[in-house]
Amino acid sequence: MKLPMSLLCLGLLAACARSDHIGKAPSMTAPAESREHSAMITSALPLRVEEKRDVDHASLWSGSRHSLLGDRRAMQQGDILTVVIEIDEKAEISNATDRSRSGSETLGIDGLAGLPQRLDQKLPEGASSSELVGINSASSSSGDGSVKRKEKLTLRIAATIVDVLPNGVLSIAGSQELRVNFELRELLVTGYVRPADVSRQNEITYDKIASARVSYGGRGQITDVQQPRIGQQVLDAVSPF
Repeated sequence: MKLPMSLLCLGLLAACARSDHIGKAPSMTAPAESREHSAMITSALPLRVEEKRDVDHASLWSGSRHSLLGDRRAMQQGDILTVVIEIDEKAEISNATDRSRSGSETLGIDGLAGLPQRLDQKLPEGASSSELVGINSASSSSGDGSVKRKEKLTLRIAATIVDVLPNGVLSIAGSQELRVNFELRELLVTGYVRPADVSRQNEITYDKIASARVSYGGRGQITDVQQPRIGQQVLDAVSPF
């Protein structure tokens, strides 16, 4: 009784997850509920204490970020920078193994105080103790394997600094959603970057992001049709055959 009820609960959960876009386009995530919005509305600690002098506001050569030659790269919580994702990777691995082994062992007692001769008299006709034990073995194995992968992805996404770690490393998070008809495309990126790796154009490439997590996918009616049903996934996980 417990197993049918469990399957029924799993089915209801799967139905609830898809009920958002039954007969309509999938709903977008509210921007106010994102980590980026929380970081933007939270006051960041000042990098340094600047003296409020009129000459600084009037001069074009002041050290302010808002001056003509100021550094406008993202460096504080709530700042926005552009993440450039250009992945064009190809890997090909091929392995082949071949191994063989053969062995032969023979053990016999030709003379041991006359015991073999007495033993032969009691053995059945045709049997002899001259070769008590004989072992022959042979084994061979061969295997071939190959792996081929090719991935290409070119994306650009605006990310927000959600936290500044004690060592100065920036924690970033970015999300982007695009809905076309009844299918929603989602792009998510998170990771840690050094302020020095942010270019003068306020951009950071994906290979300079530590613990980078990039997710490119979607949800909608077409995605639901392409995915196996929850019952089939459960059977594939528990079936030993």
